[in-house]
Amino acid sequence: MSRLDDRMAQLGAEGKKALVAYLCMGDPSTSESVDLAVACAEAGADVLELGVPFSDPSADGPAIARASERALAAGGGLGAALEAACAIRARTAAPLVLFGYYNPIFVFGEARLAAAAKDAGVDALLVVDLPVDEAAPLRAVCKERGLSLVPLLAPTSDDGRVALTRAAATACPAGFAYYVSLTGVTGSAAAPVAEAGARARELRAQLGVPVVVGFGIDSPEKARAAAAAGADGVVVGSAIVRLVAEGRDPIARARAVTELVRGLRAAIDS
Repeated sequence: MSRLDDRMAQLGAEGKKALVAYLCMGDPSTSESVDLAVACAEAGADVLELGVPFSDPSADGPAIARASERALAAGGGLGAALEAACAIRARTAAPLVLFGYYNPIFVFGEARLAAAAKDAGVDALLVVDLPVDEAAPLRAVCKERGLSLVPLLAPTSDDGRVALTRAAATACPAGFAYYVSLTGVTGSAAAPVAEAGARARELRAQLGVPVVVGFGIDSPEKARAAAAAGADGVVVGSAIVRLVAEGRDPIARARAVTELVRGLRAAIDS
């Protein structure tokens, strides 16, 4: 089992919910992204989702899209994100999920990425725009390298899509499945988080793997609602990214992110 599988199993055995923290690698710099990721882990995040900046982040709302723009302008990208992962791994045992879009992976090469990610200490890949029925080649190289490939489901996912996802999670360890709370982009204030948490509980019974909820969870109150309704965990990204953008200096950014993650941790543990 990978670090991600182990952590999710441990949380389940303890009756706890996972807190997954997303950061855009390279915003405001690769080195500070490393420090902020470690700060999230130390503040209570169970899993770190390392966002690879991309020029056309179609699933992301304004906060993460602007973060990607800043990171790319500063020289960020897939290579820099892998370097960040290596530096983060040297400082924390928290599971690392490399989150991104398929185009940079295609250019880099699937097998090459799986090898590089494993060497960097990454535990799983999450490719937001790669449908489960088109991901068999990537699943194969991930499985070969001992990496998980996290599948995504949405409110529009029908029974056929759920069945495909169950088969994919059987073919290659998933770590968890990611349930997108709404048909929209990240950071939406209108996400029906309690409804999404209940749907996550239903999907876990069908998939046989933990299901976390993301998109629109931007406060401790929403995190608590999703967890209490049945989600195995919550993903928080835009709220963290906004604090990074608003911080006046590295100390202020680290303090704000740490405070938010601590509040999220307390909320889902309550």
